[in-house]
Amino acid sequence: MLKNNGKKISAVSIASAAFLCLVLLLVAVQHHRVQVDAGRNGGDAEEKTRSLQDPDSAAARQQEEDAHPGTDAQQPQGKKGFSAYFTKLTRGRREADQPPRSGSGATDAPPAEDISAGDIFIAVKTTKKFHQSRLNLLLETWVSRNLQQTYIFTDGEDEELKKKIGSHAVNTNCSAAHSRQALSCKMAVEYDKFIESGKKWFCHVDDDNYVNVRTLVKHLSQYPHTQDMYIGKPSLDRPIEATERLGDNKMRPVNFWFATGGAGFCVSRGLALKMSPWASGGHFMNTAEKIRLPDDCTIGYIIESVLAVPLTRSNLFHSHLENLQQVSRSEIHKQITLSYGMFENKRNIINMKGVFPVEEDPSRFKSVHCLLYPDTPWCPPPVAF
Repeated sequence: MLKNNGKKISAVSIASAAFLCLVLLLVAVQHHRVQVDAGRNGGDAEEKTRSLQDPDSAAARQQEEDAHPGTDAQQPQGKKGFSAYFTKLTRGRREADQPPRSGSGATDAPPAEDISAGDIFIAVKTTKKFHQSRLNLLLETWVSRNLQQTYIFTDGEDEELKKKIGSHAVNTNCSAAHSRQALSCKMAVEYDKFIESGKKWFCHVDDDNYVNVRTLVKHLSQYPHTQDMYIGKPSLDRPIEATERLGDNKMRPVNFWFATGGAGFCVSRGLALKMSPWASGGHFMNTAEKIRLPDDCTIGYIIESVLAVPLTRSNLFHSHLENLQQVSRSEIHKQITLSYGMFENKRNIINMKGVFPVEEDPSRFKSVHCLLYPDTPWCPPPVAF
């Protein structure tokens, strides 16, 4: 009886010991699995942390993966997926941070204001001796399509001119001399006429400028006319330096940018009204005498030096003081003003083949006009150049 009980106890003990060993073995295996998984997850977390801290390295690793696609199978799928995803985000962030590119491929910004050619006051400065040689060319080309917004400011009576454009021919009664005082006198009359007109934009050009009014309207529509806008191109590579006379024999140096009148410039009505104390009536000529500089410089002085409004530069304005050969035919329709003259003792004109030879069209304005407006009656049928 005792022997049988002893055997039973021994069997139970052995079974219990075996069960305990099995339990311990299972616990050890599970603990090992946890460590392995933790190591893997730790490696992935470390990789993710490095990627977050150094997106450039993540991008570099992605480039290496792209260059060696055969190594993809050797990498854990989750790790590669996260790296590729984060690299995509990094590239997207870099592209978003980059400034928009300029050029013909850029999307045009929506207009800030819907304006028409009728909202622009275009002042053409000339002198009577150029009525035949210069002004008639303008009247035949771009002015012919923009009579209602173009005003000719000259220094002598011309009945033929009045027959063509009526009251838009303005005799300023200023001197015909090409002096600082005479130029400022004409600009003073231009300014006052613009204020009286109630139009939104004042644009000044010379009698050797071709104005592409369609492009001008499109360009000015980017800016509200109520804001302070002074748009043009400087002819100097640095601000002009002048001496401002303060009275009582006191003077002070000033420097400022100005848009050359030879290329044309535009001033918004909002800014023009602020110029009134220094420009309206006889004040413009008095202001010009304070710095003893011509009309376009005086405009820049009032706007930049006195009113502290910076010049908004535009390379779409062109004067005879620059190399017009650099304006390509394919870009002519995008320009606001063009010119002609002499540059470095050579004829300075737009380099383009046209329906007119240079002998018949030395300024190239007729050829430009027929390119922009091929429906003009006197333009020959379009031909391939």
